[in-house]
Amino acid sequence: MALKTPSILLTAILLSWASLAPDWAVADSQARKPSPSQVLQMLSEGNARFVAGKPLRPHQDLPRLRRAGRENQAGYAFATVLTCSDSRVPVEIIFDAGVMDLFVVRVAGNVVKTDEAGSIEYGLAHVKTPLLVVLGHTGCGAVEAVADQLQGHGHPLERNIPPLVAPIIPAVRAALAAHPQARGKEILPYAVEQNVWQSVEDLFLQSPAARQLVESGAVKAVGAIYDVGQGRVRWLPEAEVVRLLKKAAQDPRRAKEAMAPGK
Repeated sequence: MALKTPSILLTAILLSWASLAPDWAVADSQARKPSPSQVLQMLSEGNARFVAGKPLRPHQDLPRLRRAGRENQAGYAFATVLTCSDSRVPVEIIFDAGVMDLFVVRVAGNVVKTDEAGSIEYGLAHVKTPLLVVLGHTGCGAVEAVADQLQGHGHPLERNIPPLVAPIIPAVRAALAAHPQARGKEILPYAVEQNVWQSVEDLFLQSPAARQLVESGAVKAVGAIYDVGQGRVRWLPEAEVVRLLKKAAQDPRRAKEAMAPGK
């Protein structure tokens, strides 16, 4: 009996790892990618491991680097993430992901203008990621700067910052209108969440390709907020993405041609 105990223990360990393996095994193969819902589950579980201090740190070894050097990321990356440039939001770390797992677009305030929309289109249409995450975060300095300006106690900004954060203005105005009692720093959590939705709406208005991919079900788009002090990602209601997609489809300002003009 004593000889069977290690075998039983080893079997239990292998079964435990097997329960984690399928999603990452799919992500490690060019044969197919996980579905949008599977990817969302993978990111949720990865963040839970990060918060618990039990990361697997997948795809961070030398073989993965060698593979990245010789193969196309389109065979592996499973999510496009638009997030802020803030150093407190290390995307691969908070989702416990690795090399060639995430196609990340970073810009102050996670805004969407031409550069960001084009980068997201590349991630969805060419890297072929099944999931798009628009990730805001607590204490966002870009959102706070806009909120300060709109509440009359801002400070001078360098010349290129105001046009950078201009897309955040409608989000902060909407937050102030919806929460008239919130003033000063109190408005920030509401404005951060509203800014996620503003970015989703701006993307759908500017990118027919993104609209079509989400409408077809080939891509799922989700919003989320990362708590920089707790490490936890809070997923926002998917119904709002559906509403914004329908709204953009009816907006006369929307871009209509998915492809760039030919030469």
